[in-house]
Amino acid sequence: MTDPVGKIPSELDQLPDRDTEETAEWAASLDAVTKAAGPHRAAYLMRRTLQHAEGAGLVLPKLLETDYLNTIPTSAEPVIDGDEEMERRITAWNRWNAAAMVTRGSKHGVGGHIATFASAAWLYETGFNHFFKGKESGAAEGSGDQLYIQGHASPGIYARAFLDGRLTEAQLDHFRQESGGDGLPSYPHPRRLPWLWEFPTVSMGLGPLSAIYQARFNRYLTNRGIKDVSSSHVWAFLGDGEMDEPESTAALALAAREGLDNLTFVINCNLQRLDGPVRANFKIVQELEAQFRGAGWNVVKSLWGNAWDELFALDTTGALVRRLREVPDAQVQTYQTRDAAYIRQDFFGKDPALVAMGQLLSDDKILECFHLSRGGHEPRKVYAAYKAALEFKGAPTVILAQTVKGFTLGEGFASKNANHQMKKLTTDEFKNMRDLLELPISDAQFVDGQVPYGHPGADAPEVRYLQERRAALGGPAPARRVHPLAPLPAPADKAFAAFDKGSGSQSIATTMAFVRLVKDLVRDKETGKRWVPIVPDEARTFGMESLFPSLGIYSPKGQTYEPVDRDQLMYYKEAVNGQILNEGITEAGSMADFIAASTSYATHGEAMIPFYIFYSMFGWQRTADQMWQLGDQLGRGFLVGATAGRTTLTGEGLQHADGHSPVIAATNPAALTYDPAFAYEVAAIVKEGLRRMYGEAAADEDQNVFYYLTVYNEPMPQPAKPGHAGVDEGIVKGLYRFNTAESAGLELPANASRIQLLASGTAIHWALEAQRVLAAEWGVAADVWSATSWTELRRDALDADAALLRGEERVPFVRKALEGVDSPVLAVSDYMRQVPDQIAQWIEQDYTSLGADGFGLSDTRAAARRHFGVDAQSIVVAALAQLARRGEVQATSVKEARERYGL
Repeated sequence: MTDPVGKIPSELDQLPDRDTEETAEWAASLDAVTKAAGPHRAAYLMRRTLQHAEGAGLVLPKLLETDYLNTIPTSAEPVIDGDEEMERRITAWNRWNAAAMVTRGSKHGVGGHIATFASAAWLYETGFNHFFKGKESGAAEGSGDQLYIQGHASPGIYARAFLDGRLTEAQLDHFRQESGGDGLPSYPHPRRLPWLWEFPTVSMGLGPLSAIYQARFNRYLTNRGIKDVSSSHVWAFLGDGEMDEPESTAALALAAREGLDNLTFVINCNLQRLDGPVRANFKIVQELEAQFRGAGWNVVKSLWGNAWDELFALDTTGALVRRLREVPDAQVQTYQTRDAAYIRQDFFGKDPALVAMGQLLSDDKILECFHLSRGGHEPRKVYAAYKAALEFKGAPTVILAQTVKGFTLGEGFASKNANHQMKKLTTDEFKNMRDLLELPISDAQFVDGQVPYGHPGADAPEVRYLQERRAALGGPAPARRVHPLAPLPAPADKAFAAFDKGSGSQSIATTMAFVRLVKDLVRDKETGKRWVPIVPDEARTFGMESLFPSLGIYSPKGQTYEPVDRDQLMYYKEAVNGQILNEGITEAGSMADFIAASTSYATHGEAMIPFYIFYSMFGWQRTADQMWQLGDQLGRGFLVGATAGRTTLTGEGLQHADGHSPVIAATNPAALTYDPAFAYEVAAIVKEGLRRMYGEAAADEDQNVFYYLTVYNEPMPQPAKPGHAGVDEGIVKGLYRFNTAESAGLELPANASRIQLLASGTAIHWALEAQRVLAAEWGVAADVWSATSWTELRRDALDADAALLRGEERVPFVRKALEGVDSPVLAVSDYMRQVPDQIAQWIEQDYTSLGADGFGLSDTRAAARRHFGVDAQSIVVAALAQLARRGEVQATSVKEARERYGL
């Protein structure tokens, strides 16, 4: 055989061929088949050969894409272990009630989605009846399976809960009407319906990402010996349009790399997103198959129903398979809405072999195939796919199930581009749906044109069957359970008290103080093992390398190599039971880790204490949506924004200079945001957080909160904790007086003018320097206050305002703290002025503020602070200006100070 002209170079050309004649014979045989039987036959033989090789254990690269066919042939489908007719009736009731609930709610203008569940009904029902383990499952006691329900399918889940008696008609009638307290949230929201929903998923893309890290965290818990959850399986139900979100596919390689065969993605491929086709001119199923296979996943395609078997049996030339591969998704959608004549012409008329095939098919057969017969609508095919997913070991599985969006809802809904926005069916459409589903609902039940809910009765065979199936699988699902947990014992006080004496002459950054505190806490015999340190490949930046050898970095493979720094004290140690989650450069993945760990108290009945430390600039700015997901999922733990502030990270510049994370954090009601200045403040806040989230919380305290602490990389001498009253309360509530000009030992003239300097975080050091300069050079007395949380001060004040409107007498804490102060207040922080200005309206004294507004820049700390006007000299000038406006210092002092300091 001669080489073809223009032969493409191959990597195999680099390797010796020990038998070139044999190689040529194989190539010649392939050429002969192609010439004699056509390219399809040649491709078929090649694929059969590859499949045989794989079955024989030969290691070969896998094909990334297979034909547009089901992975599991009908002949290989297992028998369903259940009553298929009973499950059909249950699914019919669920379809009806989901549509009825949304339609009834539409009269109130609250909206809802009908078409998604209509397409996915069998994907859920098959799982609920046969696969999804509940919280009381003996195989996964207290944990069960974790179900990430597609947000727009929530009406169907509510409908099923209604059928099994967990919801009432009144509750269904309050879908999306929650303000009265008895309503149902629009989507899976654990904070709004905490007994049902475990995972919020409708911020699309976060569900698949979280599911991967949940499956990974399950392995982490098992490998660390916290709890054996190896029997728990994570199921994520997704839309094909949702897969365009970058988070949806961001961690596919992680799932395959770590062999997470405890994870299954079920992608509802109805070929439609919110406004139209997902891949109008392409094929989303084939694209996803290649993407997942390339990432190392097992792929199961369930595309066609049994009606197609007759057509495939007639496809002796491969023309049908070729045509299915080339028809774009938008045209498949069009076939769903057109008559048999159109399909004959457009689909079968493109190839003589297909024309001949079409002549053998009746119009009814063509319509059955193209209108009704989809793999995702046939329980046997869904059952086969799920069973195959659970039996596959060594990698996660994705099931690509083809469906019709709006299936069973009638011609006005099915496959229409606008069906995602369609919120109701007409009475006639409901009656047609009733007849199609064979439901015993009479015309008389449509009172005043309103569609009735349908229920066969609490003792009906359908309800008994549903409940018996769930009992066998371990109880209702989805379900969220918070098992009564004993409060975690508080760590010994010495771990926290060690910071009260200060650092003397040693300079320590608050980032390092936090790491030192955690290093002591993870040694605690009672709670140390429950800490989950999470870091996105910046552990050395934050001084955490000392934790590597003592705690180990989690890896399911352990350490299969000898680390390059093995001879060093703080070498890079990976271990199967490692405690640290060092995630690589992925803040989104780290947050998904944090969410899984922070909600383990409910998911698995095991309280874990995660802390996730990150560049503060790359936390809330980059992953604030996940922080919202965290709050919705009722997570608990510590987020630590390190290298915080706009001016403390020298040289890094605009993209690293955080001047706004507390502003974003303040928008999250579950986030308690602190900007501690000193090491003892960090210790006190962590101690309080452990008490509130994991210990003996007060009756009026919500334990379902998380803490955000900003810590700094600027080494400074850490002072001792002041001994006067109110410090401990002030640290927690947000404000206390650190010192006065007199207690600082400053010399002052009699009757000196006075000002109050409120500062947070690293800014307190500039305020203390300004205090000294004001006394020494201007004869002004300044008292310095540490504002550990501007946000908590504001929230307390808002609560006080609300109480006053209810007729209760309450004074905001910030006002009580400053009670009796008759001098002006100047607030300063390393963040934009909006941060300290959160409390402005509750300050009775003359108030102004300084902050680092604008974009960050690269320079020295001193130059950056001068640029933003927040350094000590700028504080001095601002203080003098404030006093001058009040006539307490001469106006010329302000001009003189500006000139003296070069401002």
